[in-house]
Amino acid sequence: MYQSSSSSCQGIDLEHYGPIVKRIAYYLLAKLPASVQLDDLIQSGMVGLLEAAEKFDPDKGASFETYASIRIRGAMVDEMRRGDWTPRSVHKNAREVTQTIHQLSASLGRQPTDKEIAQAMSIELDDYYDMIKDAAVGQLASLEETFVDNDFTSDLHADQQHTPHDESNKAAFRKALIDAISDLPEKERLVIALYYDEELNLKEIGEVLGVSESRVSQIHSQATLRLRAKLESWGHR
Repeated sequence: MYQSSSSSCQGIDLEHYGPIVKRIAYYLLAKLPASVQLDDLIQSGMVGLLEAAEKFDPDKGASFETYASIRIRGAMVDEMRRGDWTPRSVHKNAREVTQTIHQLSASLGRQPTDKEIAQAMSIELDDYYDMIKDAAVGQLASLEETFVDNDFTSDLHADQQHTPHDESNKAAFRKALIDAISDLPEKERLVIALYYDEELNLKEIGEVLGVSESRVSQIHSQATLRLRAKLESWGHR
């Protein structure tokens, strides 16, 4: 465990990077349910910091701070996934919404409206909003971690060399992701930009847009499910 200012690994002063762990923990905490404790995030982040110090290779070009930030955040997200608080029914509903959006987008040739999605699922609009609000609880990480369950994101935390094919695949995914975001309705696109690019939390985004925090959560979840539907084929590559 992380101990004091004298703690070091491979000549790296771990105490110096402790504030990065706290910064990442507070950033993630603002996006997580109230049941998640700050101390748990910090503890798992410290483990990630130690692993980063042990495995860091300066010859690979990245700075230690960049490398450590990835490992710290990954350790926190892994810990939250191991203690997944999201009920199975929520995952099931999220998959159903994603499939419905995918089918409607294909048949309509455009992004479906909330009302069209609810009608296709044979539920009331308010019930649909409740469903996507619940789905937001399970959204922890960055866009790539959220939308793709494959090696494209996990390899950020690995130490092996990547082949040109790996790099080409990642570049193609990033382009597909950018294209999918640009196809979102304007308000959803703005929320995604403020949330991931500007790293604002839901309350801060609500203040920018002049809407409630719960409404921002709803918009964010809707945008995420649209993107899942658009990019679901990447999960099978």
